[in-house]
Amino acid sequence: MINVLFVCGRNKWRSPTAETIYRNDDRFKVQSAGVSDKSSRTVTAKTVEWADIIFVMESEYGSRIRKMFRNNNLPKIVNLDIPDDYQFMDEELVELIRQRVETYFDDSVQ
Repeated sequence: MINVLFVCGRNKWRSPTAETIYRNDDRFKVQSAGVSDKSSRTVTAKTVEWADIIFVMESEYGSRIRKMFRNNNLPKIVNLDIPDDYQFMDEELVELIRQRVETYFDDSVQ
């Protein structure tokens, strides 16, 4: 089973949506967090170390994680390139997340 961490800015809409989508997927254990101090759940060294892969919603979040945890052994960080234009569980957001996460895993298997 792969430990997957989804990260957005405030852990309000995008990363919790991704966590909800994949929560019952037998391939993954999932968590979500945000990089902002105002996040409902802030990314920590513990969550970063737990993760086998981190999916960030925007490239700036990957950069921030690399700076925040530069002394940690970081897993692969993948940018899903999903802007902050959606509400929690928005149909279009769900489709984008599924499409990009599945494409990543399909491509990495080949």
